[in-house]
Amino acid sequence: MTNKQQAFRAVELGDGKALSLRTGATVGQVAQRNILRCDPSTPLHEAAKRMWTHHCSCIVVFEEDQMVGIWTERDAICLDFTVPEAIDWPIRQVMSSPVVTLSSDTPLEDLATRVQKHGVRHFVVVDERDGSPQGVITQTDVVVHQGMEHFLTLRTVESVVRRDVPRLGEERPLSDAPQFMRRSVSDAVLVDYGDGDTGIVTERDMVRFVASGLKDSPLGEVASRPLFTVPASESLARTRDLLAERGLRHVGATDDGRIIGIVSFAEILSGIEVDYLRELGRVLRERDVALAQSRRSLHVAEQIIENSLQGVMITDSDGVIQRVNPAFTRLTGYTPEEAVGRTPALLSSGRQGPEFYDKLWRSLKERGHWEGELWNRRQSGEIYPQFLSIVAIRDEEGRVLHYAGQFNDISELKRREEKIRHLAYYDPLTGLPNRRLLDDRLAIALANANRHGRKLAIMFVDLNDFKYINDTYGHQAGDAILEQVAARLLGAVRAGDTVARFAGDEFVLLCLDPHTEGELERIMERVHTLMATPFPLEGRELALTVSMGQSVYPDDGETADDLLRHADAAMYEAKRRRNRPLGEKEGRSEIR
Repeated sequence: MTNKQQAFRAVELGDGKALSLRTGATVGQVAQRNILRCDPSTPLHEAAKRMWTHHCSCIVVFEEDQMVGIWTERDAICLDFTVPEAIDWPIRQVMSSPVVTLSSDTPLEDLATRVQKHGVRHFVVVDERDGSPQGVITQTDVVVHQGMEHFLTLRTVESVVRRDVPRLGEERPLSDAPQFMRRSVSDAVLVDYGDGDTGIVTERDMVRFVASGLKDSPLGEVASRPLFTVPASESLARTRDLLAERGLRHVGATDDGRIIGIVSFAEILSGIEVDYLRELGRVLRERDVALAQSRRSLHVAEQIIENSLQGVMITDSDGVIQRVNPAFTRLTGYTPEEAVGRTPALLSSGRQGPEFYDKLWRSLKERGHWEGELWNRRQSGEIYPQFLSIVAIRDEEGRVLHYAGQFNDISELKRREEKIRHLAYYDPLTGLPNRRLLDDRLAIALANANRHGRKLAIMFVDLNDFKYINDTYGHQAGDAILEQVAARLLGAVRAGDTVARFAGDEFVLLCLDPHTEGELERIMERVHTLMATPFPLEGRELALTVSMGQSVYPDDGETADDLLRHADAAMYEAKRRRNRPLGEKEGRSEIR
């Protein structure tokens, strides 16, 4: 990144140092005093060039001293970069209007709420007396001046990292970047290079491209590289300071050296909302603070609670609900009228026993907080998982006044976790355990067999001449045969045994605690019987033979590798001795 780019990125950060929020500070005290201006007829490339030259993230459009619009870095990604003449359009065609303003006496604590309420990142600050423009204040100022050091120190990058940021190849045209930013509501895209390096293109870069002339170049030629990164375990306070020190607004998050997403000032701001409920407890305890400051702080807390996407429930010291927010109603189905005056027991699903709630209350009384997962019930009767955090709010003498709880519905998270787990441990075609899950179950079975002096057996099953099926009837037909084979093998084993797809047309049977050698022979005979029935395929019946080999713990080996190797070798010996070719006719399959 060039020094010019760094200077451009640093402008909203002032001197690059994170400042603490002063009691009673207003947006007028923090706002940037110089407003970059232009008239409605100014060509877009000229406006962008002024922004780049003056290191500003927005330009305000005036017509005869009247504000009529604003053009920001976010607006830059709305341009069609495949239309070169777009840079010559007058700015009136692409500006945002009307301009959102804030009175200069607006408390700085209100700024985060205003950002969320209006969905914008730039406000023009006007004089509270005559409404004349005084300066510009941005979302970045919320993070730099918000004064929540204890929150940012306790939270890590991993808690707010944006993992769904678009990633494009270096060969993709520049015009693709703004399209992906708009679709994903992102202010940046990552650029992956063939050499393993990663770069970034941001909204601010789009302004630079407009200023220098629209050229639909490959992203690899214009991206800033390499991407500056921090570990996902780094604190948000340190990350914010690093962004300020380096004049950046984005940083990559890594886990074991792999980039898992990015963090910007927007993500840090959203992270503040999650923890602000605890700030409510601090405000209630600090009775020595001036009444005016208390009212402002409580106003911020009220707005955050009301606008939070998490359900919030506040009870008295006896656990009787006194207040809920709109998200509570959306998530549970209970209106404030139905919830206030009752206890949280109205949400109980019955899945957690008395011991669970005893432990919860013990944690609240001893430590003042509790958080964890539990199952609750909506008004409709639906049971769903949620993540709940409860904080005890005390007075100056340590007496509990209230309990404040906030929760999220984590049903979708649970579904994703289950899907990922299934993809990791099960074969997508047959639904059988894959090799990874077989290894896990075999390790557990060996440990139990060793501890209790029992046996276990491994059986390799290989389909003979399976390539003939794929070559003759196609891979779709081969997949259909594999699904049928899997179903029949499941019918051959006992409850508690495992059938796994090892690789291709090879299957493994893990038989636990076979009491006699005859029991293994009976399992092999069941496989023989089930495989002897011809397989229906495209209106015909196909005879199929298999080769099998087995090994027994501890007779043939004491480790998983030894048992698998011996069973595999026995199977291949059986395959070598087989002499019956595959035929498309009715007949018995062979187990050799």
